[in-house]
Amino acid sequence: MKKIFALALVALGMMTSNPAQAQIKFGLKGGLNITDMSMDSKVLDASNRTGFFIGPSVKFTLPVVGLGIDASALYDQREAKLKGEVSGYEADLNTKVKQQAINIPVNLRYTFGLGDIAGVYLAAGPQFGFNVGDKNFDMLKAANYKLKSTNFSVNVGAGVTLINHLEIGFNYNIACGKTGEVTGKSVATETIKNLLDSEGKSNAWQISAAYYF
Repeated sequence: MKKIFALALVALGMMTSNPAQAQIKFGLKGGLNITDMSMDSKVLDASNRTGFFIGPSVKFTLPVVGLGIDASALYDQREAKLKGEVSGYEADLNTKVKQQAINIPVNLRYTFGLGDIAGVYLAAGPQFGFNVGDKNFDMLKAANYKLKSTNFSVNVGAGVTLINHLEIGFNYNIACGKTGEVTGKSVATETIKNLLDSEGKSNAWQISAAYYF
């Protein structure tokens, strides 16, 4: 992680010191989330669910070396239906968790290809998330799943650029630390006993499209 930040600072410094070469473009980015939510205790699981994200984006590039940085402010929605297991039998908890956040990814990127016609880029960097939706979800009226107010994650991805304006990207967003946690309101059932103090993570595969002006 420290190396990513260091490289990002070096790239930003190069852009600042060479304004004639650096390019800045603004655009709009959007796409789909395929969420994989899991619990550390292995008691809970969730089938993959789709969501979406959309928002403004900015891209700095140094055409000479192919190095650059992109940053976005995205409204991000992810959804998952939680399931549990009691004595070896799967039980539907009828709990649907919807995470709504403003995510700010900052990626260091390297692009190579055919100039303005087409290119391939690799990107990686940190993402900062701020919850703007519901944070508490009841389960069986005996436990509570609570989302954190802020989240930190890492993006790793690749994509293609076309005619120097359009980008199609594929990305994996990896949660660092817990996204939420389960706390008990009572110990009335074996299920709730097993769920106490469980921690959850919400990772996502992402497919995006962006257009820069």
